[in-house]
Amino acid sequence: MTNKDLAEVFTSIADLLEIKGEIIYKTLAYRKAAESLADYGRDVNDVWREGGAKGLRQIPGVGEAIAEKIDELLSTGKLEFFEKLKKEVPITLIDVLKVSGVGPKKAALFWKQLDIITLDQLKVAAQAGKLRGLPGMGEKSETKILEGIEALSRRSGRTPLGQALPVARDILNLLRNAQGVVRAEMAGSLRRMKVTVGDIDLLVASANPGPVMRAFTSQKDIARVLGQGETKSSIEFSNGMRAQLWVHPPERFGTALQYATGSKDHNVRLRELALDKGLSLSDQAFTKKNGKEILCATEEEVYETLGLQFVPPELREDRGEVQAALKKQLPDLIELSDLHADLHSHSTWSDGRASIKQMAEAARARGLKVLAVTDHSQSLGVTGGLTPQRLREQRKEIDKVQNELGDSITLLQGTEVEIRADGSLDYDDGVLASLDIVIASLHTSLRQPREQVTARLLNAIRNRHVDIIGHPTGRLIPDREGADLDLDAVLAAAKESGVALEINAHPMRLDLDDVYSRRAIEMGIPLAINTDAHHPNDFALMDYGIAVARRGWVTASNVINVWDANRLRRWLAGRGDAAARSPVKPSRSKPKPSPKKKTSTRSKRK
Repeated sequence: MTNKDLAEVFTSIADLLEIKGEIIYKTLAYRKAAESLADYGRDVNDVWREGGAKGLRQIPGVGEAIAEKIDELLSTGKLEFFEKLKKEVPITLIDVLKVSGVGPKKAALFWKQLDIITLDQLKVAAQAGKLRGLPGMGEKSETKILEGIEALSRRSGRTPLGQALPVARDILNLLRNAQGVVRAEMAGSLRRMKVTVGDIDLLVASANPGPVMRAFTSQKDIARVLGQGETKSSIEFSNGMRAQLWVHPPERFGTALQYATGSKDHNVRLRELALDKGLSLSDQAFTKKNGKEILCATEEEVYETLGLQFVPPELREDRGEVQAALKKQLPDLIELSDLHADLHSHSTWSDGRASIKQMAEAARARGLKVLAVTDHSQSLGVTGGLTPQRLREQRKEIDKVQNELGDSITLLQGTEVEIRADGSLDYDDGVLASLDIVIASLHTSLRQPREQVTARLLNAIRNRHVDIIGHPTGRLIPDREGADLDLDAVLAAAKESGVALEINAHPMRLDLDDVYSRRAIEMGIPLAINTDAHHPNDFALMDYGIAVARRGWVTASNVINVWDANRLRRWLAGRGDAAARSPVKPSRSKPKPSPKKKTSTRSKRK
């Protein structure tokens, strides 16, 4: 059993115990063990082989009782306690728990009152109006459950980009050091930087596949070698993630990499172009009608043979990139080196894990010239949001740190102000006006009806103190869908107000997505790419935001983070004025209200 398999067993035990009504400390013990097993850096099988049940207790969250259960699972493949529990509580109720808004108490209620033990039964009962008669249930609750079931059906079971990419990079580092390797690259949806991916697909150029395959299949934390051949191997890691490797001769690597990167629809376009030129294109080569091959060692040669401008992997989705490449009109996509600012970060003043100085020093070490400290506002209690009084105290610390760091980096005081459930902002205009930068975000009541949640966001966009809308939909990948927003209305309002929309680079968000990022720049709406950093290490996440932006055809001219401190201040001071407008020059249908005044010596409105 892999680490993932073990974690799933203990998570299931915790779920069933909660439905059964077991005391909370017992269920928490199993959940803690499951989390530790899923995140543990070693293969649990190795730990068990080295030290048996006693040795398993070195794993955080694994005490004597849990260790004995792991020992039983690894020894026999079964756990008697779990088998007995499944006879007491239907195991299919775990699927019911996956529906948003259905906790253990509700699942138990549905089971005991209506004999509902599967998702299909729950859906039928909700559609028939049978749930609303239960204690604590009404018509709205019933509707939300149906929406939750529908959302669940849309989940793909694919791996989030943020989990797959670090693993792929580690494997590539290993392969690039293997004997005879000329080149090693990611492929598939991972190379195109899609939000979720299937398996990790990797390609290597080498004339000697043997050492490469041995290096690939002998990595640590491999649970199973699923297949191993001369030019292709597949493995599964102890966390359940799978990876595949293909080895191609260096002289054929270009066509192989292009083919394996995809997408399928993009590749179809290329093959159609090849046929128009009297060629057939495969993963091995171009082939002429007389059977002679044209070999391509690089992808650049593939696109050049077809008369195309090179298409970056992120654009290969058949969204007009081939047509643009034929005309040599592909955009010069934004790169990480273009960014000079991060305008969304948190410190220990709210839910961050480092001081303002530590965050500023980490941002500076990454080459940033501007950092906005935007801790949460007061109503988001779980984050320790700031009251207006604490904001004033924080300003003193920011000034102190600024003096210590000098002109090596510019610090801005801001807020991530909560857009409340009623549509109002968490601070009044006087407090917002005292800040250098204001981000407004949705975190709560995301399941409100479409009209209501959209109206909340529109209200924030039209507030003249708001500069950026943070992670617009509020989604969390892969567990929570974003709010059901009318994004067309959101984009129209953003264009009218001059507010910037954020591409949140945290891999659990990646929000605004690529499709609407592209729509935004086509409408002349400025974008901000921010990490939402809560720890100094989080500044490294900017790569993910850049990936979303590149998939959305975004260039440096569309993004406010590329500006230096002086230009950024001018934009913040007169957002919407012609002289300070974003370089994409968004049109305006009516005049912007006169700029607000600020009291800070660093006031963005001075």
